Amino acid sequence: PLLNILHLTVFMFSCFAGAAAEKFDKATKFNLTLCPISFYQNVYQKVYVNFTNKNFAICFNGFYNSESNDDCIIGPKPDSAQAKFIIREKDSSYEAQSKAAVKTIRSSMTCSVHFDMINIGIFKTGNTKVFLLSSGVGILPNSTAYFEKTCRNFICSIDRSVTSTGCGEQEECDGSGRCFTNLICTVTGPTVIDFQGQQSSVKDRCVYSLVSDSSSGFEVLANFQERRRRDVSFLDSVSLRPAGSKVYFHLEQGGRIKTVLTLKSPVQQFKDISLSKDKNGLTATSLFSGLKMSALFDGYTAQIHMRGRNKQGSNELIIILQLFNEVDLLRFFLFFCFASCERQYEDPVDSQIDRNLISEQCNLLRAAPFSSCNKNVDPTPYISACNRTLCEYSSADGLGCQFLWAYATACKLKSNITLGRWWLDAGCSEPQALCQDKLCSDHEFCGRKHSGKTGCLCRALFASKYKLSGTLGEPAVCRKNSGSITLVGCLLEEKGINYSVLHLNDRSCRGVMDEENHMVTFSFDSSNTCGTEIMNNGSWINYKNTIITQSSSDVVTRHDQVFIDFSCYHTQPDIKIVALKIKDNSVVQHIKSGEWSYSVSMKVYEDGAYTRAVNSGVLLNQKIWVELKTDGLDAKTIAVVMDSCWATSKESHDLKPRYDLIIDGCADPNDGTVEVEGNGAGTSTYFSFNMFEFSGNSGDVYLHCKIQLCPKQENNCIPDCYNEPIGERRSVRSPKTNTYPAIISMAWGH
Repeated sequence: PLLNILHLTVFMFSCFAGAAAEKFDKATKFNLTLCPISFYQNVYQKVYVNFTNKNFAICFNGFYNSESNDDCIIGPKPDSAQAKFIIREKDSSYEAQSKAAVKTIRSSMTCSVHFDMINIGIFKTGNTKVFLLSSGVGILPNSTAYFEKTCRNFICSIDRSVTSTGCGEQEECDGSGRCFTNLICTVTGPTVIDFQGQQSSVKDRCVYSLVSDSSSGFEVLANFQERRRRDVSFLDSVSLRPAGSKVYFHLEQGGRIKTVLTLKSPVQQFKDISLSKDKNGLTATSLFSGLKMSALFDGYTAQIHMRGRNKQGSNELIIILQLFNEVDLLRFFLFFCFASCERQYEDPVDSQIDRNLISEQCNLLRAAPFSSCNKNVDPTPYISACNRTLCEYSSADGLGCQFLWAYATACKLKSNITLGRWWLDAGCSEPQALCQDKLCSDHEFCGRKHSGKTGCLCRALFASKYKLSGTLGEPAVCRKNSGSITLVGCLLEEKGINYSVLHLNDRSCRGVMDEENHMVTFSFDSSNTCGTEIMNNGSWINYKNTIITQSSSDVVTRHDQVFIDFSCYHTQPDIKIVALKIKDNSVVQHIKSGEWSYSVSMKVYEDGAYTRAVNSGVLLNQKIWVELKTDGLDAKTIAVVMDSCWATSKESHDLKPRYDLIIDGCADPNDGTVEVEGNGAGTSTYFSFNMFEFSGNSGDVYLHCKIQLCPKQENNCIPDCYNEPIGERRSVRSPKTNTYPAIISMAWGH
């Protein structure tokens, strides 16, 4: 009895007969009358062949039964659970090989019976064990044989018992007598298919170790993050630390590599690692325990391939999958991992998912051309991962093809089998790194937009607060002289809105995108109000603007219309009152109220050029000039208006007698000496009058003024002193709301 790589051959030495090959996959009885078999002094004209759970059996007196003691040849079950039966004519070359291998054969071969299958192994014949060699050569008792094609060493003892040794469980034979490690780990979506082909599913957003060697420090990590749903995690980046190094290299979407080192060329070679980038993504190559390790990451799938002769021995190769719980490690990866990574969420089920269509798509891995690789790379974990993921997460972002790409790449790396242009029949695009050179921020991932193009979209956790409130960004940020609002770039991308077509009321005022976080900010200030509308209701000053997609003059648009109103409200400042004696000539008051922080000074001068301050007493009927000046206000947006000024004989502003100088922002017509200059025109205002004293009181005169801050718009802060009678004047009228601005009442004095 002989066995070569493909054939189990049982010889007879009688007359020749020929027949066509017959394929079978179940227990079958074959007629050998045309080529009877001589087997241990017995001649058989029938043979019974059947498959058990683990074995392939050829018997001569009935089908194989483990309890019987009939003559049988027992071997490992072929992978396909199929075999071929054929009777062949005499082959002189093969006869010579057989006689050279089995010295006891003396007769001539006239025909041969073949059972073609895959496996080889130890076969039993009755109570006697005979080892059938893969080279078609037998082993004599008390001898050994080594076969380079299988890397196995066989020992046949004196009592004809056979033992063998060969490559380890994680090794393969290279066909030249050398064992080598050839392992692949695939991480795609939330699924890890480890080096032993076992499947695990990641449910959180943490960092996992794929390969770890504590003695050398070599490590490969996988970081998982959510995308469109909070309850489905995806591989987001891969980190690699070479043996003996403290530096991690982080492979990210878009072909980006993060490290403490500076990368200066497309292919970089460091001490223990080589980094490269092409259309298929990023590849990091390093040595680990005598093995060449390559990590390929295309932005969605990582495949860790380890090949070579393991110095430690296959049984000592430690490959683990574990969650990092150590606080220090989490802190080290704070830039892409966070403390609450273990928290899990549950989003509503997507009722639009067609499970039958998904199953059909995933099972393509068992059909041609993928089936040509099924013997080398088991498709079962890939199909399971495909079904599980797509039944929870829509097939957006090319996810339906992602698992086919991953399997095809694993087949190429593991067995060097190329599946041709498989993507054409599968309805997929040609495999390449999705989102190459598209760099997204930490709160984004790169995916396909409604248009089919790729873009940076919001992660579900980040976007949840905005979607809950129905907004596209943050609240407006307001300061006394400016305002701004920030929109989230990835939310705009999801809605198909191009930020570059957005503008404020003034079309020239457009958003500015931050290159790192992709936030889009619109702003205005006193130098450019961007069409801001300023309104006042007596308690609040409101700066209002609108983000829109186009002006009414545009004839057509290819973008959804966007109208986002935002306002900045400033509260009315508190009222402050201080007294000033005329002869003291000046006083300064510092004011802080809400957003407002400024100072007001009142000074008394002897001349209209405001150069000579009053230094001593003032004569009756002497003309004096008063200046009210502010510091800390923006003259482009705010004007100061004197609402009223009056004099009292005592320090308190509300005592009588009271003498009015300015009423409703205008000179009191009852005193013809009063003149007002620049009221409401800027941050300073002036007035003059002739000095007087109260009848029956020759003491001091105290001057009080009440001022208000007016937001400037269309010169509406200057009081109208000519068209309205006293009592009906509105010193500061808003054409938008017909209301008064916030008022600050102040008195000056020491």
